[in-house]
Amino acid sequence: MVLNHLWGIYAHPREEWHTIEKRHESYRFSLSHIAIITIIPAIMAWFSAAKLGWSIGVGERIFLSSSEAVIMAFIIYSVLLAGIFGLTYIIHYMGKHYDSNPSWAQSLELASYTATPLFMSGLAAFYPELWFFSFVAMGALAYSIYLLYVGTPIIMRIPVEEGFVYASSIVTAAILLLVATMIATVIAWGWLFHPIYS
Repeated sequence: MVLNHLWGIYAHPREEWHTIEKRHESYRFSLSHIAIITIIPAIMAWFSAAKLGWSIGVGERIFLSSSEAVIMAFIIYSVLLAGIFGLTYIIHYMGKHYDSNPSWAQSLELASYTATPLFMSGLAAFYPELWFFSFVAMGALAYSIYLLYVGTPIIMRIPVEEGFVYASSIVTAAILLLVATMIATVIAWGWLFHPIYS
């Protein structure tokens, strides 16, 4: 089953990382996982923008037309996939500077399972209040970083101390990648598609 590690990374993350490391599913398996998990924030973006409307704290709810919401969902899906592949490249490239020589499959496993809580936070859009969504997303980001620190030494088969430094390097690069992703999303949304709010 593609999502068979989903519960484990929440209920018992350290043990689940060991399970992932022992099985080392194929590259295709990890791609399937991330392709499915990435659909969640994209669908929720469409649903909350077109059907529920967003509240930013003042004024009336903001809605998008259905066609604009579909475009937004496609942009979100594409940018999140690009972000995961960027994170995979960072993990793979940085592995050469440590006592690890990860395969692309290992790098993608670490990237995809680390990002899973962040993408699952898209479910918070069922209650499309900006403060609530921000709170949930920040909690999910913190848990994703925790998963990265726990999983790096296990997946890469390196000592915990070296895994901490490796994970810290990944976090630093990932923050830069996140900022670049957000900028790309804003540019694509505001300059290329000119959204119509209702």
